[in-house]
This record gives sequence, C-alpha cells and structure tokens, in this order.
Amino acid sequence: MLTPPHPEAAASFAFAPKPEAPSRVLLTVDTEEEFDWNGPFTRDRHGLHHVAAIPRFQQFCEEIGAYPVYLVDWPIACDPRAAEIIGDAVRRGKAEIGVQLHPWVNPPFDEAVNAANSYAGNLPGDLEAAKFCALRDKIEQAFGTAPLIYRAGRYGLGSDTAAILKAGGIAVDTSVRSLFDYRVQHGPDYSNHPLKPYWVDDERTLLELPVTTVYSGLLRRMGMQIHRLQRHMPTFFAGFSRLKLLERIALTPEGVTAKEAIKGIDIALGDQLPVLVLSFHSPSLAPGNTPYANAPEDVEALYDWFRQIYAHLGSLGVRSTTVAEIIAAAKR
Repeated sequence: MLTPPHPEAAASFAFAPKPEAPSRVLLTVDTEEEFDWNGPFTRDRHGLHHVAAIPRFQQFCEEIGAYPVYLVDWPIACDPRAAEIIGDAVRRGKAEIGVQLHPWVNPPFDEAVNAANSYAGNLPGDLEAAKFCALRDKIEQAFGTAPLIYRAGRYGLGSDTAAILKAGGIAVDTSVRSLFDYRVQHGPDYSNHPLKPYWVDDERTLLELPVTTVYSGLLRRMGMQIHRLQRHMPTFFAGFSRLKLLERIALTPEGVTAKEAIKGIDIALGDQLPVLVLSFHSPSLAPGNTPYANAPEDVEALYDWFRQIYAHLGSLGVRSTTVAEIIAAAKR
C-alpha cells in the first residue's frame, strides 16, 4: 500500500488571491518518450520523433506569455536535440526544467518491468533513490541547471519519495493529482488530497503543488464522498456525469474541451486556488503518439485549446508564473 505525502501545513503565498490578480497559472509538460499507451511497459520500444515539434510549441508559449516547465525523463534527457531545444529556452529564461521519473526506462534496471513497478513509489526506496539521482544528475549535465521540481511518472509517489526529493535538492513536487484514485492500477490514491498547495514536511522545505482538478455540478461539494462510493457501486453513479450532477474537470487539453476547462478554471478561482497547474504530455505535440492527438487536426486543436484557455485567463487577470516565483513566494 502506497503512502503518499500528506499535508501538515497549508502553504501561504505572497500572491494569494486578490481581486485584481486572483491567482497564477503554471504550465507543466510531461516531456517524455513516445510509447504504446495500450501496450505493456518496455525498456526499449519507444521513440523521440516528436522532439522536432517542441520548437513550435516553445515559440507558441512565448507568444501567449507562458513559461513551460519541461518535466524531463531519461530518454529526453539523453537526447541531444532535446537538450539543445529545451536548453536554449531555459537559458533565455523562457522555460524551466524539472524531473519526471519513468522507472521502466530509467537506470539502474534492477526491477521487473510490469504495471506495479511503473510507479516509482512502489519500488524499494534505495532503487527509487538511485533512479531519481541518476536522472537528476543527467538533467543537470544536459541542461546546465539543477532541477527544482519533480513529477513522478504516472503520479507514482511512495512512502520514501519525499525524503528522496529533499535529499536531492527538489523544492517542489507536482506528482499529486487530486481527486484521482489509481489503486486499481497498483498506484496511489489522491482522492482525499487538497487542491491547494501544501507543505509536505514540518520544516517547510518541500512544497506540494497538485495538478489542478476540480469537481463541477450540483453535487460537487460531495464529490469526494460520492467517488469513494462509486468504486463499490459504479453502475448506480454512472449517470451523475451524464446528468451534469457531478463532473471531474482536469485542466489539460488531453480529453477535456476548452469549454469544460474554462468552467473548471472559474470553479478553481472561485475556490481561491492560488496556483492553477495545467498539464499535458509532450508526445501530443505530434500526431499519432497519444490517444489525444491521433491526427494533425488533433494537434491543431491542442494549440487552439491553449489559445482559448490563456485568453480566458488573461481576461480574468491571471498571469503566468514560474517555479522560481512559486518557491520565492512560498518562502515569504
């Protein structure tokens, strides 16, 4: 049974919600290899063709005023093209670099490749630490800067992860996907985790920045309780979303329409979330790599999603932030 970090103290931000600037928005990119989402996990059956599409995305981000956080995994960190493309944006102050651990492609390879071990937090603590340290060091070598933010691949935190991150100089974790429960897949349960940022430790050295998800609908205040029951009675509650009584909205262009995401943003701001965390997977920047971008028109739809989202955020006075700014504000 995984034991993810639990909140011990609410984080207080210098840019806490105000009428003129309700919150900030952080754009995170799970920057990873291409693989078969419906197939088994493998060490070597993956590609990096979509890296050629990252320059367009970076330029687009600069045009809309976003500072993407590229959460890089081992195959990306080892790719010279990715180091050049992303490294250039990082050096110019237009992007930031972080860590994303996919244990099945990240050395040392001392574990069996299976679904349970695809969650780094399920591994023995010394192996999880060895994989993390190898990746952190590789990223610092490739991009010329030490990463300060981490996301476990598949959101796979474990009981040893917080200590590993703190020892490795990570100041912000963004692995928690609040309102989601991955136990059926051997993963962690985040259904009861807060939506707002919180401190993982009493010393306030590791900040949890959950990926933003909200409930909408007439029953949204009962969302956590209903979803706990839904695991035991899925048929009875299947109509809740269809009847608009209870919907879960993640702030991602992958499987969520711009209209739905805008509704989610308005709910999140109404709940005074100080930071909205957007996320998606870098292979979606080229067609044929993920279920969310099968064709070129799907890729264009992803770009249009971001145009609509950032236009809406701009109309509300919500501006882009960076990991560096979040760390500084949290410390204040």
